[in-house]
Amino acid sequence: MQSPHRTLGPSRRTLLLGAGATVAAAAASTGPAIALGASPDAVGAEPAAIPSPDQLPLTGGPEFPIGIFWPPHPYASTAERYAEIKEAGFDFIISGNYAGDGNIFQYQLGLARTAGLKMLISDDIQIRNMSRWFSISDNPADFLSVTPGEARALYIRARDAYGSYSSLAGFNFYDEPGPGWFGTLAKAVAISRELAPGLLPYINLFPSDDPAYYRNFVDVVKPSLISFDRYPLLSDGREDANYFHNWAIVRDAALHGGIPSWVFIQTLAYDNHREPTAAELLWQVTISLAYGAKGIQYFTYWTPEAARGEGFGPALITVDGQRTPRYAAARSINTTWLHQVGRELKPLISESVAHANETPVPNGAVGFTPTDYVTAINGNSVVVGTFHAGTADRWLLVANRSHSVQARAIVLPNTTKVASVGLFQPSTQTYAPQRPSQVPLYLAPGAAALLKLTAR
Repeated sequence: MQSPHRTLGPSRRTLLLGAGATVAAAAASTGPAIALGASPDAVGAEPAAIPSPDQLPLTGGPEFPIGIFWPPHPYASTAERYAEIKEAGFDFIISGNYAGDGNIFQYQLGLARTAGLKMLISDDIQIRNMSRWFSISDNPADFLSVTPGEARALYIRARDAYGSYSSLAGFNFYDEPGPGWFGTLAKAVAISRELAPGLLPYINLFPSDDPAYYRNFVDVVKPSLISFDRYPLLSDGREDANYFHNWAIVRDAALHGGIPSWVFIQTLAYDNHREPTAAELLWQVTISLAYGAKGIQYFTYWTPEAARGEGFGPALITVDGQRTPRYAAARSINTTWLHQVGRELKPLISESVAHANETPVPNGAVGFTPTDYVTAINGNSVVVGTFHAGTADRWLLVANRSHSVQARAIVLPNTTKVASVGLFQPSTQTYAPQRPSQVPLYLAPGAAALLKLTAR
């Protein structure tokens, strides 16, 4: 099992996703057979243009995407269960939990469509055969490889099997690839863009403290987004000492590529990790937003059963389908705060992240220093993300550094630069005017506030 402290290797999510391989053969029912040796037209066509994230499902549009991994298993996939997911403020599902058969995928896509949800399908027989189980190579002598023409045939089969469902957002190509797979993933993503430019080619990365891992992924694969998982809430009340460092290098890689960054948050206890409180769920979300996250994913929604190992505790829904207190907490976070604040932040560009009033700062973090817009931040420890929209105005996401105690912070804007300050009110989705000389903030454990600084 992958520890979040290590760089690469088999991980907990890879183990769960591997469940699909055990039923991969059933996915042949998803469409008419296409021989691997087939050579569809336009195999040698020019590479497809890279669509802007604004043009794709989930990354595009005004709504902030909130997703789940490990949804209800096939026997629990009902209209009521999918409505329950939507009720909790989730927008999309990454398939899993023993769903590997093409007929099951189609059934779940129908449920998602009715509930108003999107899905990223983890198709083991078509998509994974071109992106994970086999490499893509022009050399037929390469071991365990498919040719580009064969890869295109596999993608066409998946696209045609599921593409009629408006709930299809895209395909889950690979969870936590090592750098050796980046070349094949670049070819797979290019095929996806050529054959279905309106679908999202999704890849999630390892936790890592190596900036080159993420930079190379961006440069080689040219992905539509960068997603990673790192779970900071360790046993005995500890935090992962390199959580902020990992976020800092992912943020840098996303800005380098001009693409959104997504993250998974921890909803359950498992080996060496504790069960989160409601405040700790919120804390993971607000810290991620401060570091520029443009999408939040919950690991997990449904609880993995004990036979999977790793000591998984109850998630949002227990293994037998009961709601836990974390379901209510996630629903409150998603529906009363995250969607509203996320909608404000989604189009903005992350300019900086700083830790104020924290000594020493965590590994990889940067301490606050005065800027053109803020002369000081006094009080308790907070994490401050600064954003812009290509204009002189600035937005500050001020997050409580603590997930256990309230924070009081006073933001002192530079009044020679800032004409007015507004405090975002999620309930009305408006900015309430504040005194421009100083803005006191009272933040519950794990909470955050969004300020808009209008320039003179």
